Amino acid sequence: MKNNQTLQAEKVLYTGKTHTTGGREGFSKSSDNQLDIKLSTPGGTEPGTNPEQLFAAGWSACFIGALGIAARKRKIRLSTETAVDAEVDLCMSDDAYFLQARLNISLPGIDTETAKLLAEEAHQTCPYSKMSRGNIHVEINII
Repeated sequence: MKNNQTLQAEKVLYTGKTHTTGGREGFSKSSDNQLDIKLSTPGGTEPGTNPEQLFAAGWSACFIGALGIAARKRKIRLSTETAVDAEVDLCMSDDAYFLQARLNISLPGIDTETAKLLAEEAHQTCPYSKMSRGNIHVEINII
């Protein structure tokens, strides 16, 4: 697949649906009522989360799933302590907003070279990584 082509779904496995009002200082609720949150401006003093935190949480959870798939292919068992600390920066340059990210990956009990291999494969298959590829700067770090 070339970079300028998009995949067309053969089958939709799940659709996450939310209703958001008020932007960064509003509320967001999922259609199944499992998510019901107050939103707030990043770095602000008001209670609530922000889109960057939500993106980081979703990406890190998805990435751990992709790590699991990569590990199973190699008959490697991931520790229950496997973790991804995702950092999503809201940035500005020349009056334009953009994101950049770091995925800091902890794979206890796995040597560094194998961890790098698993992380690279996960980064190629994780849907969040695919979505960001070529659009934002992303660092993958083994910690």
